[in-house]
Amino acid sequence: MTYLVTEECINCKHMTCVSVCPVDCFYEGANMLVINPEECIDCGVCVPECPVDAIIGDNEPGWDPNRIEAITIHNQKMSDMWPNITEARDPPEDHEEWFGVKDKMEKYGSEEPGLGD
Repeated sequence: MTYLVTEECINCKHMTCVSVCPVDCFYEGANMLVINPEECIDCGVCVPECPVDAIIGDNEPGWDPNRIEAITIHNQKMSDMWPNITEARDPPEDHEEWFGVKDKMEKYGSEEPGLGD
């Protein structure tokens, strides 16, 4: 099983997950993080670190397999474009306002890279 970052991360962008990843498979976009599915070793230590439950397994119960496939493709595509991130920074000041907002990918998704390390 590979872990993936979902649209819940958009504009919440907590980074506690990156500091616990033993293989440094997180990549930073302007308003979210992603996991490179080919680099992830499926350890799951990042999952409990995310306060907005934005990290899921690629066989997550109750999730539509087509949606999982789209999330996997997005994580791979963006991790190929964005810089690697291994050190946590503070989330955006308004991160609490974004928790639970629906349809973030369609409305706020961005391919712009973040700063990385």
